[in-house]
Amino acid sequence: MLPGKVKQRFLSSRLFYFIGLLGPGIIAANADNDASGIFGYSQAGAQYRYAMLWVLVLSTIALGVAQEICARMGAITGKGLADLIREEYGVKVTLFAIITLLIANFATTVSEFAGILAAVELFVGPRARYLVLPAVGVLVWLIVAKGSYKRVEKILLAASLIYLLYIGSAFLSHPHWPTVLKETLVPDLSHVSPIRDYVFMIINVVGTTITPWGQFYIQSSVRDKGVKPEHYRETRIDVLFGAFFTNFIAFFIIVACGATLYEHGIHTLNDAGEAAKALVPLAGKWAGVMFAVGLFNASCFGAITVPLSTAYAVTEALGSESAMGRRAREAPLFLGTYTLLIILAVLVVTLFPTNLGMLIILPNIVGAVLLPIILILMLKLVNDKRIMGDMVNTRAFNIVAWTTTVVLIVLSVILLVTNLLPH
Repeated sequence: MLPGKVKQRFLSSRLFYFIGLLGPGIIAANADNDASGIFGYSQAGAQYRYAMLWVLVLSTIALGVAQEICARMGAITGKGLADLIREEYGVKVTLFAIITLLIANFATTVSEFAGILAAVELFVGPRARYLVLPAVGVLVWLIVAKGSYKRVEKILLAASLIYLLYIGSAFLSHPHWPTVLKETLVPDLSHVSPIRDYVFMIINVVGTTITPWGQFYIQSSVRDKGVKPEHYRETRIDVLFGAFFTNFIAFFIIVACGATLYEHGIHTLNDAGEAAKALVPLAGKWAGVMFAVGLFNASCFGAITVPLSTAYAVTEALGSESAMGRRAREAPLFLGTYTLLIILAVLVVTLFPTNLGMLIILPNIVGAVLLPIILILMLKLVNDKRIMGDMVNTRAFNIVAWTTTVVLIVLSVILLVTNLLPH
């Protein structure tokens, strides 16, 4: 065989091998652009035009570091995050972490189905909730309950491509690109006052980018995929690319809303569906349709991954069977947790369809406030040489991760104090 053909075959096999390792990073990061994420970014664009784009730059770095830490722990230890917390810190700390996660995840799952309803109502009207929501709930349940990890991963990777529609929406909105670039690189602080609203929006943007459930999901999915330490380099690329891609899409969501809603004086939204509806007269029918289809896809994406991360965490914390592709009798707690979360979320949105905006935005704030607890536990674990060996954090990763944790705590305190003080 000719040397050139040998090299070509080798490169082809490496490419297919790399593609086979793709999944956990891209899926976990893209799931952050769910219903609450799209609403949060839409509100940021409507209220502050492009002034929140600089936050995305910093949160991309923080997201990449946070997701890489958990993916690395999953590959090195072969265990989920809740597994490690239980083994290293005992039942009390684990229970506290899981309760924290359950609060954030239930709020997030409710927001996913609220996002589904907001998107569907644009096409079929308000009565959609009685038929569409239960139907989507059953479909979401079947995908995981009757599917294997590989099948679910393929579905989610295919759904990731639909996020590209938001790029089209942004270009159809005809923003002033030099201003977009300037405010991405140089913060525009003219909107800082009132400080309470500005801090709230920063927490909102960060809270939908880096989520508590996302950390549990990526570590468990790396374990489920069977990624070994010697193969981690390819998974690391997947994770870092996923962090970039998710905020790349978020960038265009903010730009689309900033160029249209903000410029036409629409600064407040009740839900992400309103953003899609408002885009139609301002940027054209297709911009609105792309936005609405993207919202429906993102909400379904999150409706699968968020309950799944909850099922992973609960079963790992209790030392129960935790993996997709198992029958109900083999993993009753895993499937039961997943099922219960979907049923409760569908019921809440079906019975209380008003104030969808509050239901959708709530997880971003709850998640950002609770995230430091999870980050502190992660950092203590990943820096333990007994657990990670030579794969502990580098100094640079520790600086980014600890800075993110401290900043979130400070922002949460500012938000609390400014809300308690008289206006």
